[in-house]
Amino acid sequence: MAARAYWQGQIRLALVSIPVEIYSATKSGAQVSFKQIHEPSGKPIHYDKVVTGVGPVDTDEIMKGFEYEKGSYVLLEQDEIDAVKLESKKTLELTQFVDASEIDVLYYEKPYFVVPADDLAEEAFIVLREALRRTKKVGLGQLAMRGREYVVSLKPCGRGMVLETLRYADEVNKAQGYFRDIPDDEPDADLMDLAEALIEKKSAAFHPQDFHDRYVDALRDLIERKRKSKGRKIIEEKDDDASAKGSNVVDLMAALKKSMGASGAKVEDKSAAKKAPAKRAPAKKRA
Repeated sequence: MAARAYWQGQIRLALVSIPVEIYSATKSGAQVSFKQIHEPSGKPIHYDKVVTGVGPVDTDEIMKGFEYEKGSYVLLEQDEIDAVKLESKKTLELTQFVDASEIDVLYYEKPYFVVPADDLAEEAFIVLREALRRTKKVGLGQLAMRGREYVVSLKPCGRGMVLETLRYADEVNKAQGYFRDIPDDEPDADLMDLAEALIEKKSAAFHPQDFHDRYVDALRDLIERKRKSKGRKIIEEKDDDASAKGSNVVDLMAALKKSMGASGAKVEDKSAAKKAPAKRAPAKKRA
């Protein structure tokens, strides 16, 4: 495999150990990055490491320090940090299995591809993958990577598996603090019918390639036009479309009906469709 493994070690389940390699599943190549440039000379500005009262310093004079009180630091050598012993540095032990729905989406951080390290590991790897798939469970454990320990989840993905780092509980804000002022009212039934119909009309399979970062595309277009303009300033004209201003929707029912009409769907008034109960025939008079 051409890419370099992000982590190498073993997955351990009870007495079974499976040598694996982990690769980053995401990339940031689509982003547009800028450098700071000295305008008069057109040359890039460099970042120098400077000590107050001393000036620029060599990198071999720099150590890592922890500020235990204002202005006082404990200095640590890199090999001292590397020597901190964690069982999870080379082993991911699966200590618990849960339904995927039990993990709130707020806890997921970054995905990694997991593959068997060699041919001998393939059989055990496949057994674990298929066991997770059949039981519809996600494995949980803790793993040390690049200087910190993560809670991670493990689940099947095609022929391989995906490991996702999770945030710790104290890294996630409690939603109640943000949502408590939102009223817990029952929505209008007719409005719900229209909203559900609109969602149904716009429902489709997810194809990630259909979505593009329009801001990045616009930046690339600006860079190309700026390059051809020979220094002329380029300012985009603002869109005067009223919808872009985010005006308040006063009549929600009218707005939903208009949205349904714009999407080409027929608006069905369910309230009008409800028939009145049939009148009973007059009872026959007894003889």
